Amino acid sequence: MRTALTVAGSDSGGGAGIQADLKSFAAAGVHGTSVVTCVTAQNTRSVDSIYAIPVAEIRKQLRSVLGDFHVRAAKTGMLYSADIVRTVADVLRRTTFPLVVDPVMVATVGASLETHDFRDALVEHLLPRATLVTPNRREAERLSGMRIRTADDAERAGRAIRKLGPDAVLVKGGHIAGTLVDVFVDARHSQRFFGYRHDKNLHGAGCTLAASATARLALGDSLLQAVESARRRVASGFLSSYRAGRGVEIINSHVVPDRYAIWLAVTEAAPRFARAIPLELVPEVGINIGFALPGASTPDDVCALRGRIVRIGDRLEPIGPAAFGASTHVARIILTAIRFHPGCRSAVNLKYRKKNARRLRSTRLVLASFDRAAEPKGVSTMEWGTERAIVEAGTIPDVVYDEGAVGKEAMMRVLGTDPVDVLRKVRRIGRALTA
Repeated sequence: MRTALTVAGSDSGGGAGIQADLKSFAAAGVHGTSVVTCVTAQNTRSVDSIYAIPVAEIRKQLRSVLGDFHVRAAKTGMLYSADIVRTVADVLRRTTFPLVVDPVMVATVGASLETHDFRDALVEHLLPRATLVTPNRREAERLSGMRIRTADDAERAGRAIRKLGPDAVLVKGGHIAGTLVDVFVDARHSQRFFGYRHDKNLHGAGCTLAASATARLALGDSLLQAVESARRRVASGFLSSYRAGRGVEIINSHVVPDRYAIWLAVTEAAPRFARAIPLELVPEVGINIGFALPGASTPDDVCALRGRIVRIGDRLEPIGPAAFGASTHVARIILTAIRFHPGCRSAVNLKYRKKNARRLRSTRLVLASFDRAAEPKGVSTMEWGTERAIVEAGTIPDVVYDEGAVGKEAMMRVLGTDPVDVLRKVRRIGRALTA
């Protein structure tokens, strides 16, 4: 098992800091080691006190861990003071593993987690050693000296921070109004990651993101792969957040998506879909059903049938087993819907017939459509079409359809929370067509 290191403060409430980091490491399958920089008395409502560990003891902790364990990646969290920053930077200067710096300055509950000289010491001593820096809006403003109100502002700030020495910067968009966008900047390019904005402020989200990225780097992922994986883990943690105290909720930093449960749901649903779908709704390309992991962001996070559901004589049969990454087609539909609502994790594709439009409307399902003739060149039809239909509908529709084009079959996609929900809607459509 590979080893990762966190250098951060202890959260007595267990939702952030060292505690969240170690849970994130464990959830990723990495052995976690830790160096405690501060002991805080805090809970989900307030930070009552901060006790900085003497720098001599911090140095001893670092040497003890690094002298025995083969650390593959490390992260820093709450460092609090210039003295601690200089001590940590001095020891880590002699290492070569990837380092993620989470420039913690303010707690979720609003308390300051830094002394007056912290920012300058961080810039001078630690950022030049960093592989990735993960500031939120306020931290990015402090580091860059720029005001951030938009994603464009975040990108400019990210470029300015990168000039301070780190290999890359991820400016988190949770505190920036509008569509949730995290902006990644490295020496070659910038990239924007879109996400769903939950109407809640969670304790430990920043720690979980940085620790999860560190764990993936320890496992050998590239930097972008680590960032994408970490964002998925945070998305899953938001979906399964919980209230342990009487203040803000806590992110579920140790959630492990149950891939077997997703696979089993698709496997068990496939023959039920085969029995429920009218033959007239079978497209020439066949039918596929997909179900995504919580927080999914790539086709490999979506389970579907390898061989689809096909017509054999006068009946339908599922061909091939369920597997993750089996269908990019249905995965793109689901992943686009998830961007607008994380609960919309399942879909099936069916043939659309214009003559059935009136009966389809009688189901009282929410319908939305897109016109393939308006599709720009060089885009994915499923991503562009699904997004266009959702935006125009102003909600997640139950059915997204198009009337086809030259060489393109008319199709509809039934969306839902899981295969059972999608199957219920398919049966509703089937009853309307046979009424």
